[in-house]
Amino acid sequence: MGHRVRKHVVPAVLVAAAFTMSACSTNSSGASAKSPSNSPAAGNSAVALKGSIAFNDAKLAELRDKIKAALAGKDLSKVDNAVVVNVVSAYWDAAKTGAEKGASELGVKSTFQEPPTQDVTLQLSMIKTLVSQGITGFSVSAIQPSAMGSAVSAATARGVNILPIDGPMQQYQNDAPVYLGTPNYAAGQQAGKAMAQMLPSGGDVALLTGSLTATNATQRIAGFKDAIKNTKIKVFQVYNDNGDAGKALQNASAAMQADSNLKAFYTVWSYDGPSAGQAVQSAGKSGKVQILADDAEPKTLQMLKSGVIQAMVLQQPYQQGYMAEYILTAMKVLGRPATMALLKPYLGSDGYTLSSGIGVVTAADLDAYNAKLAGFGLTSS
Repeated sequence: MGHRVRKHVVPAVLVAAAFTMSACSTNSSGASAKSPSNSPAAGNSAVALKGSIAFNDAKLAELRDKIKAALAGKDLSKVDNAVVVNVVSAYWDAAKTGAEKGASELGVKSTFQEPPTQDVTLQLSMIKTLVSQGITGFSVSAIQPSAMGSAVSAATARGVNILPIDGPMQQYQNDAPVYLGTPNYAAGQQAGKAMAQMLPSGGDVALLTGSLTATNATQRIAGFKDAIKNTKIKVFQVYNDNGDAGKALQNASAAMQADSNLKAFYTVWSYDGPSAGQAVQSAGKSGKVQILADDAEPKTLQMLKSGVIQAMVLQQPYQQGYMAEYILTAMKVLGRPATMALLKPYLGSDGYTLSSGIGVVTAADLDAYNAKLAGFGLTSS
C-alpha cells in the first residue's frame, strides 16, 4: 500500500497579530461551562471529576509575543520549516492547523508530513529527504527516539534545527535542546488520579496504546501506574496496537473477554478512545465498563457526549504545531543561544520541557472546551 503524505507550503503573507491564543482560554481556575443537557446521568462517577481547560495557553501567548518582538525587522525569507509527525490521525490535524497558522503569521515556508502507519524507516526517510532539500528546521514526533540518531546527525551536519514535539528526545538534547509538548509523565499521573475518582472502589483496568517504545506512551503509562499505586485499581494488561485503530478495537474486545471483572479502559493514543468505545458498545457494556481517553478526536467527543466515554485527558497538539513555527524560525534567524534565552523562563524544572499544557474534560466541560477549539479554528483535537 502506497503511503499518503500531505504537503503544505504556506504563502509568505504576514498576518496581523490580532489572533491571541489566551483570548480563547478559560481563566486559570479552569472554570467549566454549564453541563450539556444530554450529559451522563447524575449517578455516573465521572461527573464528579473537576475539569480544567486552561492548559498553558496564556504563557505560550506571552512567549510567542516575545519571539515576535525579537524577530521584528529581521529577514525571514530563508526560513523553511517542516513538521513530521508519527502517523495519520485527527490528533495531528490540529497540529497541522496550528503550524499553518504560525507560519502564515510569520510569513515563512512550512511543510507538514505524516506517515500513514507507524513506520520508523519511512519517518526517517521523510526527514532525511527534507534535510537534503534544504529545510532550515523541523519539529518531529519520533516513532522510536532511539532510532533517530542518523537523522539527527544528518540534520546537525547541515545546520538544521531540530525540535521534538509530542514525545521528548533527551538523548539528543545537545542537538535538540528543547522539547515542546505534553509533560507526558504528569499527563499519565493526571489520568491515574482521574481514574481513582472514576473507580473509588477499585477494580481492573486495561490500557490501550499505540506503542511500547515511544517516549510519550511509556511516560504516560508510568505516570498512570504510579498514580494508582495506593488505590485498589489494578492494571490488568497493557495492549499495544502499533498505531492501528482496528487492532485497538480487537484489543479492547479481547480485554473484556479475558477479564469479566474489567471496570475501565485508559486509552493512551488518540484513536484508542473511540476503539474502546466501539468495543464497549458492541459488548453492551456502555457505562458498566468506563473509559478515560487521552485526546479529543471527533468520535471521542461524540462518545463523551453520549456517555460511552466518561472523561478525556487532553493535550494541545494545536500549540505543538503553532509554537514550533515560532521556535524554529527564531532558532534560524536569532540563533540557538538567543532563542534558548527567550525560552528559558517558560521551561519546566528540567530546563528542557516547554509544556503545551494538560487538560481534563468531562461532559460538564464539553461546551466550554468546544468553544475553545472553535477559537483555534478546530472541531476536535
